Amino acid sequence: MSHKILSIWLFFSLCSIAFAQDSFQIKGYVIHARNIEPAEGATIIGEKLFSVSSSTGAFTINNVAKGVHTFTVSHIGCEIKTISVDVKSNIEGLKIVLKEHNTLLGEIEVSGKTKEREILETPVITQSVSKAFLDRNRENSLMQTLSKIPGVSTINIGSGQSKPVIRGLGFNRVAVVQNGIKHEAQQWGNDHGLEIDQQGIDNIKIIKGPASLMYGSDAIAGVVDIQPNKMPLQNSFDGEVNILGETNNDLLGVSAGITSRKDEWFYRSRLTYRDYGDYKVPVDQINYENYIFNLHDNNLRNTAGREANASLGIGYAAEGVKSETVFSNVNAKNGFFANAHGLEVRSSSIDYDASNRDIDLPYHKVNHFKITNNTSLEAGKHTLHFDFGYQNNNREEHSEPVPHGYMPTPPDTKERVFIKNTYSLNMRDAFKPNNLNDMVFGVNMEYQNNNIGGWGFLIPEYNRFIVGVFAYNQLEITSNLHLLSGLRYDFGVVNTKAYNDWYPSRVNNAEGSTSYIHLQRSKNKIIDFGSVSASLGVSYIKNKTSYKVNVGRSFRMPLSNELASDGVNYHMYRYEKGNLNLDPEISYQLDLAINHNVKSFSIGVSPFVNVFQNYIYLNPTSSYYETIQIYEYTQAKVFRVGGEFTASTTVFNNLQLDASVEYVYSKQNSGAKKGFTLPFSPPLSGMLSANYQFKDVSFLKKTQVIADFRMTAEQEDIVPPEEKTNGYQLLNMSFLTELDVFKSNLPLEIRVKLNNVFDTKYFNHTSFYRLIDVPEAGRNMSLSVTIPF
Repeated sequence: MSHKILSIWLFFSLCSIAFAQDSFQIKGYVIHARNIEPAEGATIIGEKLFSVSSSTGAFTINNVAKGVHTFTVSHIGCEIKTISVDVKSNIEGLKIVLKEHNTLLGEIEVSGKTKEREILETPVITQSVSKAFLDRNRENSLMQTLSKIPGVSTINIGSGQSKPVIRGLGFNRVAVVQNGIKHEAQQWGNDHGLEIDQQGIDNIKIIKGPASLMYGSDAIAGVVDIQPNKMPLQNSFDGEVNILGETNNDLLGVSAGITSRKDEWFYRSRLTYRDYGDYKVPVDQINYENYIFNLHDNNLRNTAGREANASLGIGYAAEGVKSETVFSNVNAKNGFFANAHGLEVRSSSIDYDASNRDIDLPYHKVNHFKITNNTSLEAGKHTLHFDFGYQNNNREEHSEPVPHGYMPTPPDTKERVFIKNTYSLNMRDAFKPNNLNDMVFGVNMEYQNNNIGGWGFLIPEYNRFIVGVFAYNQLEITSNLHLLSGLRYDFGVVNTKAYNDWYPSRVNNAEGSTSYIHLQRSKNKIIDFGSVSASLGVSYIKNKTSYKVNVGRSFRMPLSNELASDGVNYHMYRYEKGNLNLDPEISYQLDLAINHNVKSFSIGVSPFVNVFQNYIYLNPTSSYYETIQIYEYTQAKVFRVGGEFTASTTVFNNLQLDASVEYVYSKQNSGAKKGFTLPFSPPLSGMLSANYQFKDVSFLKKTQVIADFRMTAEQEDIVPPEEKTNGYQLLNMSFLTELDVFKSNLPLEIRVKLNNVFDTKYFNHTSFYRLIDVPEAGRNMSLSVTIPF
């Protein structure tokens, strides 16, 4: 009997093995074409084969015989799709894209806390910027792209560089955070841009107002928080290629990115290259310091540049643990309009008009290498977050080697070298002691090592260490009433290094004799700072209206240039002197926000009042160094008030109208410039936008035409030696569409944009080149094609 049973078991085992040898497995995922989100609950049906997609869009079909199989894929609200799959082996990462059904479904109310609801419940004044907004408004740099947001402006340096300004404050008063780590470069300088590739960014959170509680020093005015990209779907592979061309500066650019994930492990990478020539301005000559410089074909000579960026992210995600390490490198070489580096060398042999694509002296090179790791661990009610970061910023400034004062002719063109190494560590514990409280305890640490080189001197070598501990809690008093409170303490040390000139200068001694000595520009000095930050806020939601009130105390440590600079800044054509006796900046701010949203209309207002106890600024004096005016860092009490107003409405289901107004008023209440405003204060500005979406026609899908009309008032409220700027009106137009030419793949995305439609001559008061009477760029048409796969 046992022999018969064994024979039967062996027979069926052999049959199973033989069957298994001719059967395979199909793994894939289903996503929506509209927003690339996973389609949960989609059914995949074939002959005697069936599967349903999970919450991540993933599905698996087992026991698939070799050959061609036809599947019908369906999901609520989507068009039914039929696909054919040629099965010769196991298939991984089959991607199925579903389009929305043309039939309009009835309104469905979904209960649950969305991201939008979480933003409303948080008393901090924040704004989320989506990938769709970034793609629709993309300009030459990340901050120029974000400048359409009310309250956000830029300090532009040419056509490829810019730095953020939030409500009239910039430089190291605005923290830029990427993957949880503060971006550290040479952001203290007017001519130093932001070394971040804007391609491949999915989401940005902008905090308008003090955020020192969570981000520490340098976040006294606001934060641009570039969030980590969302986790890719399991068993997925996708990517895109973006091709860009522009007429104003003859820009050619390409960016390609891919993302893939198996089960737990995933990776993403991106390569970007941009090459552009001198950009054009709507004038044919520049008049600066009584010198007239003629421009060839309206090109602002020597403003060409090149940029090559690369990034690679490797991550792991499993139950209770998520971790991703990102390696990135941004490399750029940009020319400076020669008059932005003092006056053009009169005896120079450089022919700046020989080509609009060459990069002559003066120019700068910068390479920013960054490693970040973000890890989160689930431990019961606690979630532990760890952010690690290393950054190396290497910047070189080159100019023609000509003698200055007692300085002989330098040996080469390398005027200045700045090398900054930054090590960062953030740790925080987020937990819910009960259903009403969300608590966070954390520690931030950062160490900087700064080295200098070249024959010019402006700031010394220095080391800087900061450590901060903080705690905050969001209390749900009712479902519509929330209270946020927090406290933080920071301690920092700055250690500046001694420096002596490489050449001797003549010094008149007290007894009447003359000596030649190597002047000492900086000393070995250790300075420490400590301060408390605090915040208290309330948010209240009533029907369709939300109210927010937040009051906070913030601080900022003085920078090395503010403490110990002692040299000529030829980009600004002035001598800058630091002050070792500066105190940390202390700021008190009250923020309000009221927003009303209904189905087809929204309106919002967000005023603020801000008081600085000891604002640090660079004050011009009546003294001169070798014919160059001396500026000294000093402090003053400053009062600021302003805010933003926004409104939006939908007309005829296809037409959306948006309006916004922003204004900042600043006044110094003490010091040498008492009664004046602050430098780079943006004027009153407003924008009207119209977005019309056409019906789909043939292979043209989601076609939009967008018009942005910006109105900016004149800026008469200045601080000498600033000059007033006239008001202006500017019209920009965009055309966007999707080409559904490949039925089995995602559609091509096309964007045509025309900036400065009427080739208007205007001056942006927060622009770097405005200081030397150079207007903003003239008319520019750009064409962008994005090919997803």
